[in-house]
Amino acid sequence: MRTSGDGAGVLCLSGDWSLRSGIPSIDQVAGRIGSDRLRRLTFDASALGHWDTSLLLFLDHLEKACKTSGAQLDRSGLPDGVRRLVALAEAVPERAGARGSGTRTSFLARVGNAVTGLYTGDREALDFIGQVTIALGHWVTGRARYRRSDMLLFIQQAGADALPIITLISFLVGLILAFVGAIQLKQFGASIYVADMVGVGMVREMGAMMTGIVMAGRTGASYAAQLGSMKVNQEIDSLTTMGISPMEFLVLPRLIALTAMMPLLCLYSDFIGILGGATVGIGMLQLSPTTYILHTEWAVTLKALFGGLFKATVYGALVALAGCLRGMQSGNSSSAVGDATTAAVVTSIVLIICACGVFAVTFYVLGI
Repeated sequence: MRTSGDGAGVLCLSGDWSLRSGIPSIDQVAGRIGSDRLRRLTFDASALGHWDTSLLLFLDHLEKACKTSGAQLDRSGLPDGVRRLVALAEAVPERAGARGSGTRTSFLARVGNAVTGLYTGDREALDFIGQVTIALGHWVTGRARYRRSDMLLFIQQAGADALPIITLISFLVGLILAFVGAIQLKQFGASIYVADMVGVGMVREMGAMMTGIVMAGRTGASYAAQLGSMKVNQEIDSLTTMGISPMEFLVLPRLIALTAMMPLLCLYSDFIGILGGATVGIGMLQLSPTTYILHTEWAVTLKALFGGLFKATVYGALVALAGCLRGMQSGNSSSAVGDATTAAVVTSIVLIICACGVFAVTFYVLGI
């Protein structure tokens, strides 16, 4: 840097400026500005080579140092591209708090923020459930505004379209249950009870639970993605502006379709699971088909069957509510839609597992 006796200084910029090489420190230049009591600082960029954002950052730091020392920064000696970029950056004022405070939040503050967020989420969930309840009341009384063609489409998507994946998962679950049980029961000469174990396990628990988990990853995530995309495109706001309740038009058909289809899917899953167990029992344990069917019929009761169907109905409602809730809570960006989809699957599975535990205790107390 060159200085003159009239309080002016010239800062010479030379060579290539790259972020890979780092941003030069302005401490030496700032010290010269203060020690020489410069009132004006200009630039000589005749020897400047290639440059990138590092030069702009250096100029930003230098301008702050000049303001602190009371010196005037003259950018006329800079290349045209640099001056245009600096002018463009100064045209839009920096948003307050955009750079952050730079201080780490304390532990108590993080705990408080987490508790506040949990409280806010619970309030939103309760508000959502209340609005869905009102929409269901309007549907029962015939006042709900929705398109029946949409409900038929959702019924097809949650029912017939889900049969291939339900078939695969249920058959493998029944086969695995039978295979694991066969290894243990064969040691005691009680291989025939594989039919009882597979039948009771599929009808009481596994059929409803596995169907619910599969539908959570398939249909619940789809609901969250669809509603989240609608929110990003402001389609939900458009419905509200037109006086149409999004709960009735968007959430209600999805909730009814999945809740109605889950018992049928569970019944189909029970049959396929028992068929998978029969594959092991008949093919590996050399049991006769008649014996296997008779033992399954003796072990599976109507009480257990209807209990499993009731569980499946509740699981379907939980998956639909979780998917629609996360979709309605989605932010207004593409990444927020992905986050809502992930949250819908996680929430659905957690609710299914919790409900399964509640059902296990309740059914035990009731003797079912």
